[in-house]
Amino acid sequence: MHTTKIGLFGIGLDAYWPQFAGLKERLEGYLAVVEGKLVRDGIEIVNLGLIDTPEKAFDAGHAFRAADVDLIFLHVTTYALSSTVLPVVQRAKVPVIILNLSPLPAIDYAAFNAMGDRTRMTGEWLASCSACPVPEIANVFNRARIEFHQITGQLHDDPECWDEVDAWMDAARVAGVMFHNRLGLMGHYYGGMLDIYSDLTQQCAHFGGHMEIIEVEELAALRRAVTPAEVAERVAHFAETFEVQADCSQAELERAARTSVALDQLVKEHALGSMAYYHMGTGSEENEDAISSIILGNSLLTARGVPVAGEYEVKNAQAMKIMDSFGVGGSFTEYYAMDWTADVVLMGHDGPGHIAIAQGKTKVRPLAVYHGKVGRGLSVEMSVKHGPVTLLSVVQTVDGRLKFLVAEGESVAGPILEIGNTNSRYKFPIGARRFVNEWNVHGPAHHCAVGVGHIAHKIEKLGKLLGMETVKVC
Repeated sequence: MHTTKIGLFGIGLDAYWPQFAGLKERLEGYLAVVEGKLVRDGIEIVNLGLIDTPEKAFDAGHAFRAADVDLIFLHVTTYALSSTVLPVVQRAKVPVIILNLSPLPAIDYAAFNAMGDRTRMTGEWLASCSACPVPEIANVFNRARIEFHQITGQLHDDPECWDEVDAWMDAARVAGVMFHNRLGLMGHYYGGMLDIYSDLTQQCAHFGGHMEIIEVEELAALRRAVTPAEVAERVAHFAETFEVQADCSQAELERAARTSVALDQLVKEHALGSMAYYHMGTGSEENEDAISSIILGNSLLTARGVPVAGEYEVKNAQAMKIMDSFGVGGSFTEYYAMDWTADVVLMGHDGPGHIAIAQGKTKVRPLAVYHGKVGRGLSVEMSVKHGPVTLLSVVQTVDGRLKFLVAEGESVAGPILEIGNTNSRYKFPIGARRFVNEWNVHGPAHHCAVGVGHIAHKIEKLGKLLGMETVKVC
């Protein structure tokens, strides 16, 4: 598993140290505070200390590059020459965030002016002038065509500032997940859904990762090897995990269990982090049997960090993986209906749901037919947890690029369509009518991913790290 590496360095001017006693040590103390605030599980901090000469800057650039950092935080501790910054970032070639953090809410002007020693006073000022060189650094970065981002705030007691730092780190972590992700592609596109067709090379160009093409016959072969004991164990797991309805037959539960066990093996053998699938199995009873019993197994996979998108919707498999990697779920969804009385949009989908973000226990219901799809069998029915939600679509644009389309709303209580599908009621701050119009105008596919909580600010940062446009509808 990839470990996210965060680079950190502070800047200063070596000419100051003999002039102002204790200044360097004080600034190094600030940098230590920043490092302490960056420490998290699964994150490695590469702290190169205070860079105060061009020579050290070149060494730091090579060191960051050798360490393979994903993101760099440049902590501006005091005035420093831009020549001590540019070589670091030029050589490292990763996104850079400028931390302009004041050590105090304000200088104690009375105490400062009463010091009486202007050398000491200047040293005291230099310990608080983090904002001073930022315009110089920005000027040089712009002229060098280096994209940068800024966080301006306080070193201590500034939750807004440190929440932003956390969002950048989370975005860098998710960018790393996507770069190393193995996306399984099993089957083929749903014929006629022109909006979901996507260029796989384009996906790799934007996100990185690997596309693993998988034959449905492999899943069918794995099903043959599943033992009766494994089937029984998985049926028992279904009973613990889902609210299995009384009209679900034992035969259908065992059919779904056999496929679920085989799916787990398939994912393990190909080291998959996500999957998109669709297949009809026409002319092959074994293939049709596998695909028509796949929903429960794919729901279990989705809930444990291997999101599965139906209808071979590759773009939405990517969106689901992004949402899940941010820790908010990422359930497959589309418009179902509009409720003008309540001013909500009903959204859901047949097939697998993200049961880890369900409101209560997910129901399992038998279906005599899968609407628009081959076969019959067991399906899941759930609503996304009531409360704030974020919708994400990976949109393919007319110029051949990808962009993020995001909206924040709320999953609200109320009646849903009890047809054995995922289904939720979503209210948006701009109202249902305006949301639908403004979402549609960007030309997304009819699928999107929904997760719990409001994380548009994190997705926007992920977009910046990946060089992708992000549009927020609400």
